[in-house]
Amino acid sequence: MTAALPSFTRIEVAPAYQKVADAIEREIVNGRIKPNDPIGTESELVQQFGVNRSTVREGIRVLEESGLIRRDSSRRLYACLPRYNKLASRLSRALVLHEVTFRELYETAIILEIAAMEYAVDHATDDDIAEIALNIEKTEQSVGNPAAFAELDADFHILIAKASHNRVLLLAREPAGLLFFPTTEMVVRNVAEGMPRLIAAHHHLLDAIRKRDKEAGQVWMRRHVEDWRRGFERAGNSLDRPVERMYMEHALVAQKR
Repeated sequence: MTAALPSFTRIEVAPAYQKVADAIEREIVNGRIKPNDPIGTESELVQQFGVNRSTVREGIRVLEESGLIRRDSSRRLYACLPRYNKLASRLSRALVLHEVTFRELYETAIILEIAAMEYAVDHATDDDIAEIALNIEKTEQSVGNPAAFAELDADFHILIAKASHNRVLLLAREPAGLLFFPTTEMVVRNVAEGMPRLIAAHHHLLDAIRKRDKEAGQVWMRRHVEDWRRGFERAGNSLDRPVERMYMEHALVAQKR
């Protein structure tokens, strides 16, 4: 009896333009091509890769969209650092597609925001502290504008993460943060004490950084994120609903105003 043959998955060959993009990306990611180093023109790349111009052009388009290369006024190509905000928004969309809930965002935020605070207490510079203080001042001035208030709250948490001087932590918190922090506007529009409580928490967090008091920073960041959860539920929202559905409902309500 003949033994059954093994089953193999069909091999898919990457298109030529993707191979061009991958080859250039490897050189940038590996550091052999530095940010702002010239890569050449499309014509020069056509000669180097031995492919037609349309193939190179499509490969360049892929790299431009990912933020790995840019063009100057002469159309020459240069390497640059990836636009991490595009990466983060792409990951945020993936979270939405997986129908993550606000409970999952909350559980993640409470870990990452406390971690950012811990490192900010240790590593914040005078310039970092000044930026955070200015943010709080602007937040206090925006009390009559819930949308601006919520945006400044999101900026506050970005500044805390920047003050940690840990780039991995800064980038790790961003995809969930893009979905989590816009809900501040929902909370402050529906919970009267939402704004003053948020501002008070920000002052306590800044004070903890100034005093290099890690324990106080941990306590107040936990209280701050838990306060968001209570306000979110008091505003009539469920933590267990998918993010996308909640935002769609609020968008429809906003259109009817």
